[in-house]
Amino acid sequence: MHGLMNRAVQCFVRDTYGVEMWKALAYSADVPMAGFEAMFVYDDAMTDRMLDGATRLLNRPQESILEDIGTYIVSHPNVESLRRLLRFGGETFLEFLLSVDDLPRRARLAVPDLGLPAMEIIEGDYGAFELICRGDRPGFGHVMVGLLRTMADDYGALVVLDYEGRNGLEETISIQILQNEFTEGRPFELATGPFS
Repeated sequence: MHGLMNRAVQCFVRDTYGVEMWKALAYSADVPMAGFEAMFVYDDAMTDRMLDGATRLLNRPQESILEDIGTYIVSHPNVESLRRLLRFGGETFLEFLLSVDDLPRRARLAVPDLGLPAMEIIEGDYGAFELICRGDRPGFGHVMVGLLRTMADDYGALVVLDYEGRNGLEETISIQILQNEFTEGRPFELATGPFS
C-alpha cells in the first residue's frame, strides 16, 4: 500500500481522536509509532492491521471509518491542499463529478506509483449518476462516499449518496443531484497567498 494511504489513516486518527489514540492503534496494529513516509510503499498487511485495529479501538464499523477518512482528506485544515486540488475539477459539483473518473490519471501525474482504483461515472436520467470504482482492494468506495459528500457540501449542492455494494472488483455508489446550487458553497479562489 502506498505510504500516502497509510499516512491518511494515521493523520485521520491522530487529528480526530488524538495522539494517544494513534499511539494505541500503532501499538495494537504493530505499525511504526512514528507513522508512515508519504512516498514509501508498505505491505498491504500493515494497512489491514491498522484498519482492523481502528475498528476495534474506535468501536465503529470499518465502512464508517473509511467514509470518515474520505471526509477528513478533503475537509481538515491540515489537508487543505487536496481540497484545493479537487476544486480545480469544475466550478459546480456537477462539473466536478463529471471529472472524477479522471482523478486516478491526475493523481499519477503527481505521484506515479499511487495506484488509485479506476473510476467511471455513468450518467442516468434527471440528475442520477453512478460512480464505479474498480480495484482489487475493497473499501475505496466508502472513502469516495465521504469525499463526494464533503465536496457536495463544499460546492453547496444538495446530493443524496448511497454505497450500493461490491460486486467482484467493482464498488458502486449511486449519486442523485437534487440541486446543483442549493446553498452558497465554501469560498474558493484560484490564487492564494500574499499577492491574491
